[in-house]
Amino acid sequence: MPRPSVIQVRDAQITASQQTNMPESDLKKRRLLKVLVAAIYLLVPVVSQVPPSHGSVTDYAPRTNVECPDFSTTSLIRVFSPENQTLHPAETEYISQRAATVLPDAWKEWLGASNARHGYNLSDFEGIFPKVGMAIPGGGMRAALYGAGCLNGLDARNDTAKAAGTGGLLQVTSYLSGLSGGSWITGSLFFNNWPTINDMVMGNGKDMEGWLLDLNLVTPDGANIFSENNQYYYGSILWSVMAKAYKGIDTSLTDPWSRMISYHFLNQTDRKNFFTNDSSHGAGQLWSNIPLIPAYRQYQTPFPIVVADSRPVGSNLTTALSLDPVVYEITPLELASYDPNLSAGMNLTYAGTHLSNGKAENGSACVTGFDQAGFIMGSSASLFNQILDFAHNSLSTFSKSDATGLLWVLSRQLQEVRTRADDVANWPSPFNGLKATTFEDSDKNWLELIDGASNKENIPYGPLFVRARGLDVVVTIEGSADDPHNWPNGSSLLFTSQRLATLLRPSHQQFPPIPGSVDAFIQTGVNARPTFFGCDPKQTPPEYPLVIYLPNAPSINGDDPVTNTGTFTLSYTRKHQALFLAQVLNNTISGFTPNANTPDANYGTCLQCAAIDRARLKVTPPIPRSDICSQCFKQYCFDPQNPPSKDELPGRKQVFVDPDPQGLTKLGSFFTRNRFALIGGLVGLVLLIAAMIGGLLWWKKRKTNQQQAYKRVANFHEDDAPWKGYSYHPRVESYELPNHRGSLVH
Repeated sequence: MPRPSVIQVRDAQITASQQTNMPESDLKKRRLLKVLVAAIYLLVPVVSQVPPSHGSVTDYAPRTNVECPDFSTTSLIRVFSPENQTLHPAETEYISQRAATVLPDAWKEWLGASNARHGYNLSDFEGIFPKVGMAIPGGGMRAALYGAGCLNGLDARNDTAKAAGTGGLLQVTSYLSGLSGGSWITGSLFFNNWPTINDMVMGNGKDMEGWLLDLNLVTPDGANIFSENNQYYYGSILWSVMAKAYKGIDTSLTDPWSRMISYHFLNQTDRKNFFTNDSSHGAGQLWSNIPLIPAYRQYQTPFPIVVADSRPVGSNLTTALSLDPVVYEITPLELASYDPNLSAGMNLTYAGTHLSNGKAENGSACVTGFDQAGFIMGSSASLFNQILDFAHNSLSTFSKSDATGLLWVLSRQLQEVRTRADDVANWPSPFNGLKATTFEDSDKNWLELIDGASNKENIPYGPLFVRARGLDVVVTIEGSADDPHNWPNGSSLLFTSQRLATLLRPSHQQFPPIPGSVDAFIQTGVNARPTFFGCDPKQTPPEYPLVIYLPNAPSINGDDPVTNTGTFTLSYTRKHQALFLAQVLNNTISGFTPNANTPDANYGTCLQCAAIDRARLKVTPPIPRSDICSQCFKQYCFDPQNPPSKDELPGRKQVFVDPDPQGLTKLGSFFTRNRFALIGGLVGLVLLIAAMIGGLLWWKKRKTNQQQAYKRVANFHEDDAPWKGYSYHPRVESYELPNHRGSLVH
């Protein structure tokens, strides 16, 4: 099978430790050789080695020198004011078409036309239904799995959820926003053509193999980063990143991270091709091509939005952000921000093009293909600015083996190509010259995008509260890990409420009343059960949407929790995945019964009551709330004047229990497989001693390899880079970027 030979060629040339002592003349020869090798591999073997139907890993490279639209008649930029917002015309068209052709039947299918348990006749609403959005927050694979399990409980295609009355809320949703791990499931749903959750995560035995979460995101072949398969994996990833860099586009650690995400959440990877280049592993899949996906074209899906924060260019911040920096949203149509200090959007197809005052800085030459699906998801999850320590060559919070793998990939990347700010997602800025009095990066040629939770807003609420979108209901699929046991504590809602009430007041709806502090969230118990916020607005039309809050919480029946895993848990066994999804599904369809460990038989009805409630207020005269919905709201609505108590939730276990401890499992399998040999007594003892000696020798060899391979990452930056600027980059085209500002790390 084809392998990432470009890395093998470079490995055969000379090691990094040898390079340090080479004469300058030899270094120059090596650089020239690398340029020639790179050009050959980029231009020739890709076509012959990889089946055209599956593409190549080098498809990750954007296309440069693409002819721009005629700027005299077409603008790539939309500019608006906070008080007079406009949505992208194609977004408006999609939402209106879905509302006209799909949603009426979806509401009727879910709620029933008349005489339903919720006590309303849908005909009384005169065809007017609430506009619903869903938000899936960050938290790595845990957030993606929690989002999957929760969506499964809200999906009419799941018979269990449909029978419980909760299945159907997904079908009436107009917007889906994701952040970090929440963006991974968002992208996966679309690039797999809106499949059922179990098929998408676990596979269907046919055309979908699932997320393959049992293969670690960073070290899929185990902790030894020098194993053959891990090296093949890293080789393919680096090949992708180099292809992008050779087009003159700055890269960073976010690029290999994005490629790793793609292997699991996009649709071109299975167990057979995981360690090969038989597939591009999603390298050529573009976020701007989502409108071509069949389910989207049939208006069967919500409109997707991914959120990323921005680090002010030049700030070099390695701490959490304040609430001030711009928050960006990425849709299939544009990179945009509705924050008052920017209020502009850029055509996503041409993202990667440097614009100044709306025009391409390189005349009529534009860039396309920059919006790789994996890079979009990776930008939303680019958390390295707070955990990558160049001074000590370390990545905090990751496991030792995962940190080692990422640092090794970064060191090789820095040997091979020029990077910019290594700890962020580097985006050529299309907003240069705009809003100079309010937009802090107006004079910058680059944007530095980072994890969407970097300003402590871990839930991607911002796009769903944009006033121009006019949402009535916001469903929160809350998989954050805030407390010591990795449960949410409401902190994200508090930060969003603060940002909406201050910086975003001119442009966004306000947040409904919530507990005033993290302690209040915990004491009222609303962080551990379904809760409805904003049930009784004071104004008409309402001053805020109704928020349905569905937090990751201990199992209501007192089972050991398996869903409160760490954010940096980068692999899950298949058994754990199945139990995780089942536990979340059960919580999602069950609601809660005060002072008990039993499901609420009326919860499906109560969820329907919350989803449809704002429609009552759109009719003249308003429709009175039904008796059953009134009862539901007493149980599930947060009333600041009469708050609930966590004491109503007895018997919930807080501490995570591993449902599939691999160490014990492997040990048991070992004894089973070797039981006859072990009976041999002395023979078995000799074998054990031999194995120990072999292990020590292997350990010593591994430490030697690591010492040879690991020089400080910073040593490969700038001074020892194969080329010092863009003039040394091998290019097929003559695409020129603006003056390079250099790395932020020296």
